[in-house]
Amino acid sequence: MELNIGQKVAYPSQGVCMVEQIENKTIGDNSISFYSLRVLSDNSVIFVPTANAESVGIRPIISSIQCQVLIDKLSTDFEAISCDWKTRSREFTEKLQSGDVFEAADVLKKLTFLGHEKKLSFREQTLLEKAKFLIISEITNANVADEDGLRSEIERLVECSCEKHVLSHPEVMTAAVH
Repeated sequence: MELNIGQKVAYPSQGVCMVEQIENKTIGDNSISFYSLRVLSDNSVIFVPTANAESVGIRPIISSIQCQVLIDKLSTDFEAISCDWKTRSREFTEKLQSGDVFEAADVLKKLTFLGHEKKLSFREQTLLEKAKFLIISEITNANVADEDGLRSEIERLVECSCEKHVLSHPEVMTAAVH
């Protein structure tokens, strides 16, 4: 995968970045080409070897069509949630580290649902906020949406998803808490 200067990309767990430069650095006897990525949320810079960009999960941000698919997905029902907190934590962490914004949407819906049933642990709350951040970051950059309006719309859609989950899986109401 080749990225271009000025291109916006998604970097797993960091959100949307801008490719600022492609530069060569000498490390030992080797000259290595790097992408210089500016993280748009905090203005930090990440250097990624061009040869490793795909393997670390860097990808172009979603298109406006994919953006609409993502928004539509936020209100759909979701699969059952594991009752084992260790399994859940591992699953949610892996999904967020994958860099797939659709996986982040799944994490957001499931943790929002769990948050209605019980107080989320610090770790789960952190994962919830990270999922929401990744989704908002991607949609605002793909679709030039108003962040405040988008945040409330996402919350509304996720609440619809939770309501659908209760209706289709009434047995999980008590299981999710344990």
